[in-house]
Amino acid sequence: MVTVAAEALMKLETRAVAAEKLIQLLRSQIKACKDQQANGSKAPSSEILTLREENNQLKQEIATWITKLNDAERKNGKKTFFTGTPVVCEAKAASPVTNIQREKPSEVKSEAAAGNKPEKKEKPKKEKKSGGGGGGGQPAEPELPIDIGRLDLRVGHIRSAKKHPDADSLYVEEVDVGEEKPRTVISGLVKFIPEDQMQDRMAVLLCNLKPSKMRGIMSEAMVMCASTPEKVEILSPPAGCKPGDPVQVEGYTRNPDAQLNPKKKIFETCAPDLKVNGNKEACYKGVKWTVNGEPVKSQTLTDVIVK
Repeated sequence: MVTVAAEALMKLETRAVAAEKLIQLLRSQIKACKDQQANGSKAPSSEILTLREENNQLKQEIATWITKLNDAERKNGKKTFFTGTPVVCEAKAASPVTNIQREKPSEVKSEAAAGNKPEKKEKPKKEKKSGGGGGGGQPAEPELPIDIGRLDLRVGHIRSAKKHPDADSLYVEEVDVGEEKPRTVISGLVKFIPEDQMQDRMAVLLCNLKPSKMRGIMSEAMVMCASTPEKVEILSPPAGCKPGDPVQVEGYTRNPDAQLNPKKKIFETCAPDLKVNGNKEACYKGVKWTVNGEPVKSQTLTDVIVK
């Protein structure tokens, strides 16, 4: 395809050069006729009229070939060397061709040349997804407020606990939180609660923290405790509850994240408002934690933080 187009282009260029030479010849002949007429002839001779007619026909042919030449050059990625309609000398004004010039590379490419590929159509731009939300350009769901409703607090049954093999201050616990299999939980309670008191007891656990390794063992939840620097007590859910029962706080819709994003610091934002009141009741912003309508409590501590 490229070879055929190149040969056609060379032929067009050759014809254009020959046409220019013929124009120059006609100019000379017309000038000679004009000089002869000025020396005595009052009316144009038949030779002059013939030359005029031939000149006009040639003008049209040259314009056609220049158009074809330009189209072929554009389609083959070459610069065009002829533009516009050539000015051919006539009896009244025998001026040379002056409008031959180089065309700028930015000229729009023609689609008329035979055997060349059509111009590629621009693909429509894809719409950007808005707000980092779901696909299809749909807006993201509004961010939920950061409060205790985002925390997955549940009743858990600590089936067993033993000291961490690589950390003297940590217990490794097996805890049932109402799922198909128990979770492994690691707690720094060795110096506060004797090992025998860690066995077979109920507790409240935060279940949607991101799992993290502690001395080589993955911890999958956190036991919630009433705490001071000197004393720590595991919070006790009300009697009669079972593993997996949710902790409720009146006025706050329970809608826990599947897993808390550490970058959003949801637990850290709620933590300062987690406390035990003067009645040993666990609270959030002064509102009691309840399970099945009954409060979650500490054993002895009052007016302390929960963590």
